[in-house]
Amino acid sequence: MVKNSPILEIQGLKASVNDTAVIKDLNLTVNPGEIHAIMGKNGSGKSTFSKIVAGHSAYRVTAGNILFNGESILEVEPEERSQKGIFLGFQYPIEIPGVSNADFLRLSCNARRKYQGLDELDPLEFFEFITQKLDVIEMDPSFLNRSVNEGFSGGEKKRNEILQMAVLDTKLAILDETDSGLDIDALKIVSKGINSLANDSNAVILITHYQRLLDYIEPTFIHVMQDGKIIKTGDKSLAKELESKGYDWLK
Repeated sequence: MVKNSPILEIQGLKASVNDTAVIKDLNLTVNPGEIHAIMGKNGSGKSTFSKIVAGHSAYRVTAGNILFNGESILEVEPEERSQKGIFLGFQYPIEIPGVSNADFLRLSCNARRKYQGLDELDPLEFFEFITQKLDVIEMDPSFLNRSVNEGFSGGEKKRNEILQMAVLDTKLAILDETDSGLDIDALKIVSKGINSLANDSNAVILITHYQRLLDYIEPTFIHVMQDGKIIKTGDKSLAKELESKGYDWLK
């Protein structure tokens, strides 16, 4: 990647599911060091956009392109997109009974390290590595021995997502309604973790309905999606305007 070139470029993207158009001429450029917030009503295409970038097989791209670090990823499988550094945080993280958090994170971390040409971490090395990352989201080490997300509260699941983001050295994090279901204390912890991981060499896309998340994470840009495309872009003041006026005034 050329220094200061975009991490993500969405160029005239159109996509469908079951022959129904869901993304309609979407354009977006995300540069290193930027935090973008995407807002909009339910059904506007926000989550669909995130899944398409991650490579979800249910969606078919019918026009346009997705460039990651200057290269098209339209034909790249989801697992390789992850290995390249794309991370999708789910609104409803799934539970994986029988798989410990420690094993899941170590295997994921080593898959990414192998792709990067780095040595894999053995269990002892990984434990030393992960212990430092736990501080990011104020998580007790005992969580590592539990099955992935099984029996976790909503806040614990979201903190676990941010831990995964930290472990994988994410270059583009797309966080789909990370604030959903969080009380104020959990929201502060999750926001603190995201802020600590954001730097000049990566980028974050926040998908949210509400302005409250943006009280703790200051976006570089806010975009409003409607009917599968971005209809308005502004700075952080746009979120407050949406909070007071809603979305209908944008039609």
